[in-house]
Amino acid sequence: MSAPGGTGRRVLVTGAASGLGAALVAALAARGDRVLAGDLAETAPEGLPAGVAYLRLDVTSDEDWEGALTHVEHTWGGLDLLVNNAGVAAGGRIDMLTMDDWRWITEINLFGVVRGCRTFTPMWKRQGSGHIVNIASMAGLVHPPTMSSYNAVKAAIVALSETLHHELAPYGVTTSVACPSFFRTGLASSLRSGDPDVEVAAHQLIEGSTVTADVIAARVLKGVDRRRHLILTEPAGRTALLAKRLLRPLYDRTMRRVAEGVRRRVDPDRTRPREHRA
Repeated sequence: MSAPGGTGRRVLVTGAASGLGAALVAALAARGDRVLAGDLAETAPEGLPAGVAYLRLDVTSDEDWEGALTHVEHTWGGLDLLVNNAGVAAGGRIDMLTMDDWRWITEINLFGVVRGCRTFTPMWKRQGSGHIVNIASMAGLVHPPTMSSYNAVKAAIVALSETLHHELAPYGVTTSVACPSFFRTGLASSLRSGDPDVEVAAHQLIEGSTVTADVIAARVLKGVDRRRHLILTEPAGRTALLAKRLLRPLYDRTMRRVAEGVRRRVDPDRTRPREHRA
């Protein structure tokens, strides 16, 4: 594997056709890395940088992952960097989400990442090198109300990444997990929710951000260059995580205020219950 930040790495990016995936592909290609972009479309999306190869890759398909493995083995003889970026968005209060909603987001956001890690680990063990970058979210570290399914799968990606960070280190394999906050991306178009009030708020948060996917991609790659395990891309995210760890009562009060705001908006006539203290 080339030196961190150097050119010529062999890279696979999932969810590469739009949003953060497309921004990562462009940034990696600009560095001179050899990039394979994977996404759901049968043909390469418009605007793919020159020299970037495209492969149809449905992250929920074991056969597609085997095809990706075969492709990099035959084309490059190995892989240096896997970016598990593909994902979808979901939101809603727990009583509004169906079990199908839970299965849908888990299959894509969590099991899609698991499949990628499992597919390439034997190769990396033989190589004695490799770098996994799992794109999670601040929702994997800080858990606001009305996002239970999204929070849960992103927290699972954080846990998986920490496990592999230790488990694969003896084989020379590095594992990073990136946790961006809300930024402008195509993720909003995939948002699935049976809770219209929450859906509107989620769209506003995503589309109202002033941070672009290109900015997040640059910050993620900066963390990759430094071989950081946990990559936090925005000051607000770092502040929220510190508050949770060091100022837990303040964090809890903030989250309760958010939940109360949702209650007042969607159930304005319901009397607020008295809080029970242990």
